[in-house]
Amino acid sequence: MTIRHSVDMAICLIALAIFGAMPVARGAEVGKIQLLKTGDGVAFSILGEKPAAPAPTLFIFALDAERTLNSSLYRQAGNILSERGYLCVSLDLPCHGVQRRNGEAAELKGWRQRIDAGENIMDEFAGRAKKVLDYLVAEKYTDPDKVAAGGTSRGAFSACHFAMVDPRIKCVAAYIPATDLGAITEFKGANAKLLKSLSLANNADRLADRGIWIGIGDQDFRASTDSAIEFARKLSAAAAAKKVPRNIELRVSSIDGHKTPIGAAEQSADWIQAILKTK
Repeated sequence: MTIRHSVDMAICLIALAIFGAMPVARGAEVGKIQLLKTGDGVAFSILGEKPAAPAPTLFIFALDAERTLNSSLYRQAGNILSERGYLCVSLDLPCHGVQRRNGEAAELKGWRQRIDAGENIMDEFAGRAKKVLDYLVAEKYTDPDKVAAGGTSRGAFSACHFAMVDPRIKCVAAYIPATDLGAITEFKGANAKLLKSLSLANNADRLADRGIWIGIGDQDFRASTDSAIEFARKLSAAAAAKKVPRNIELRVSSIDGHKTPIGAAEQSADWIQAILKTK
């Protein structure tokens, strides 16, 4: 039996659901990945061919673009939505793929190096993502009124930062999200002021008018379940303060470790379609 609640009715109504430990692996055969570039040289990837008409679009973030779109584990809602006519798009995260600079550590260790140097890693990333969306709209790949973003762990963190700077992102699906880098091992002792400025909870007012779906286990000590719950609370409070509709879904499942709950992909896919009115 599953017990489900929504944060929409109160600041902290938490869903404790008995799901499992891994996402459903759907959509294994979803089309060829194409590597493209914007007119000013920003690289990105799409799943499949250019749509016949501007399509609802889901940005998906996890690692580098190719690994993200090649993995049903990271595609999450994209597994389902690609079968329903959505265009799926991805970019390399900072320090991943071609975004790793010469002499720089890879992935989260590279993030740490940049943060120690005082660099706001999300400013650069969100700027690239915005240019890709501009290109997709101009070239008639994407319906600008039907755009969502999603991501897993650090990808969810990145998706939220993208949404902060681009109001065309109507909603974000955040799977086992890193919401506060300061709670993650790699960033212990890092630039506290910069980490605070990047925290999703501290930027909740910038997302108050968007839909945010969060799925995480109740014992996720890697991304921090407590930080994800705090983010949801701050989102709810910010929406109430701005007197805008609260569209927050927080699902905390009985799972040990940093694992996406089974059922999260299907639930979030239906939720994204409801937000974008593509059903």
